[in-house]
Amino acid sequence: MKKILVTLAFLAASAAVFGQDKTKVDPETGFPLPQEMEHAMTEFWNPQPKVVEPGEYVGNPAPSDAIVLFDGTNLDAWQSYDGSDAKWEVKNGAMTVVKGTGDIRTKQNFGSFQLHIEWREPRNLKGSSQERGNSGVFLQGIYEVQVLDSYNNPTYNSGGAGSIYKQSAPMANPTRKPGEWNVYDIIYNAPVFHEDGTYRVYPTVTVLFNGVLVQNNTRINGTTEWIGLPEVRPHGDGPIILQDHENPVSFRNIWIREIK
Repeated sequence: MKKILVTLAFLAASAAVFGQDKTKVDPETGFPLPQEMEHAMTEFWNPQPKVVEPGEYVGNPAPSDAIVLFDGTNLDAWQSYDGSDAKWEVKNGAMTVVKGTGDIRTKQNFGSFQLHIEWREPRNLKGSSQERGNSGVFLQGIYEVQVLDSYNNPTYNSGGAGSIYKQSAPMANPTRKPGEWNVYDIIYNAPVFHEDGTYRVYPTVTVLFNGVLVQNNTRINGTTEWIGLPEVRPHGDGPIILQDHENPVSFRNIWIREIK
């Protein structure tokens, strides 16, 4: 009994030291109590994706059967997340996040699709890690392909450009310098659900980033949460959402082909 009490006391003391007073201990057993999830618990910095120099930018105009979501002239295909008119700036063939105006979403909903979208970080960026040119492309309004300035900017590996946010790190980092255009070509297969709301077929995504394969038929395990683990929420068709993360990221040449 004495040995047990000594062991419990040691565990309690260790929890207090290593948890830096954040770990709560059960007063009866001396064992640490379960902790609430914090964002850092799902952030892993190693290994970092290898850097790959992308080839020359080559424009990819919309094919004949594509739905053009942005041709550089207006935001007619978009609205604010709350349903009001989209308030991002349209200038010189691009649309740019206006800080504080909120996310924008397509008026049309989609199932499975091929999406082409080009994005650019401003030249004079400040900040580091997630505070450097953050935005995102949300598939069906739920699953995020991260947009970030990952050029000489380390962050947790499932939070960089080309990642499925907080789930799958990109296989490479071909990000161009701030001020240059990056390209995502995304092939997304929508999930199928059982009657009980669980996945019968998981959503999957393939991402070509500046012509480099960074996600290869990657399974998406649920919502892409900042804090906590993925959640499975039954849904049908949904919009493409572009994120206002208070960074002036620009987008252009956005088109989509539905996969039936």
